[in-house]
Amino acid sequence: MAETWDASDKFSYSKGNNILDICITGVGIAASTYTLTKAFQKNYDLAIQAGIAGSFDKAIKLGTLVFINSEQFGDLGAEDHYKFIDIFELGLLETSNIPYTEKELITPVQDIHRKIDLQKVKGITVNTVAGSAFTIRSRMEAYAAQVESMEGAAFHYVCLKEKIPFAQIRCISNYIEPRDKSKWQIKEAVINLNKWLIDFIESL
Repeated sequence: MAETWDASDKFSYSKGNNILDICITGVGIAASTYTLTKAFQKNYDLAIQAGIAGSFDKAIKLGTLVFINSEQFGDLGAEDHYKFIDIFELGLLETSNIPYTEKELITPVQDIHRKIDLQKVKGITVNTVAGSAFTIRSRMEAYAAQVESMEGAAFHYVCLKEKIPFAQIRCISNYIEPRDKSKWQIKEAVINLNKWLIDFIESL
């Protein structure tokens, strides 16, 4: 008979020698950074951030799962009239100060990542998601990212600092365009994401 996951509470499960903890970080950079830093007081072999995201790239179909292998903070800096200047251009941080690599927060490839057969994309993380033509154009020009979220870079930052192996998985729920929620497919994205997570965890 196959082993099943036993719940010690609604956020922690075990099967054999494996322990699975679920961490609800909350929305945004600040909540994610705080919650993850507290959670990582325990040692983990792998941390997975799972969520939905918007896509700048319309070649990526809605409902598609992607693996974010590079992140940047997309609104950390200053405005000079209509030009955005990031913290590196401002001279406040060197481009490869740990945990950055040439301005980016890159996922170190490890054996576990061979099990993740998903399209690799570049993401940015912002406090305010883009919903106007001007903001969308500005961010695309500044970062050439494919997806946008409100937590991804915080996850990469904390994992890199704490030396925790990690993977950020997102399902595309909408395209990043002047805001029109009627086109969003959040329910479908969450269903696809949950199915992938269950299959991936069972494969470990």
